[in-house]
Amino acid sequence: MTGETDLNTLLGGLNPVLQPESWVFVSILVLDPEVFVRLDPKVMFREKEGVTLVLLQSVADAEGFAYETVFNCITCEIHSSLEAVGLTAAMSKALTEQGISSNVIAAFYHDHIFVPQVDAKRAIAALKALTAEHS
Repeated sequence: MTGETDLNTLLGGLNPVLQPESWVFVSILVLDPEVFVRLDPKVMFREKEGVTLVLLQSVADAEGFAYETVFNCITCEIHSSLEAVGLTAAMSKALTEQGISSNVIAAFYHDHIFVPQVDAKRAIAALKALTAEHS
């Protein structure tokens, strides 16, 4: 199943959905497989400085991890191609205009935008307005 590449189609059908869970980003040096299973991260990314995990806030708190910001995830339900051009830029621009930081993670089917929880309602409104402009 091929994802959409046309930017106007993507933006018009974005269908951003605010997920209710609270997420945090943490970094650890080594990731033991047993720890990985226990933490059940939504995302893992290896960098030379360490392993970044996106964890439920409740899991991070229970494990004693330090973090700076609590995020909500907005899932764009349109199936976007990993080769689509301009989608991340358009979403980032809409959020930047509202003064909202964003951390975009593109997965195989959908794009997921982590925004500070304090800005989540404004972020979803900005993305819905972006969709309305292209519908």
